[in-house]
Amino acid sequence: MPKMKKKADLPTKICASCGLPFTWRKKWAASWSDVKFCSERCRRTRSDTKPTPVS
Repeated sequence: MPKMKKKADLPTKICASCGLPFTWRKKWAASWSDVKFCSERCRRTRSDTKPTPVS
C-alpha cells in the first residue's frame, strides 16, 4: 500500500474572496490549478467589481 501524504504536506492557496489560506482537497485533484475560492460561499459572494484607479 502506498504511503499517504501528511496533511501538513498538502499544497495551500489563498482564497481570492476572503484572503484566508485553504488546503488541497481530493475533489479538486483534477482542477487544482483552476481553484480560486475556499468555499462555495466565497465563490458566490466574490467581488465582481474591480476598484477603478483615481487619476
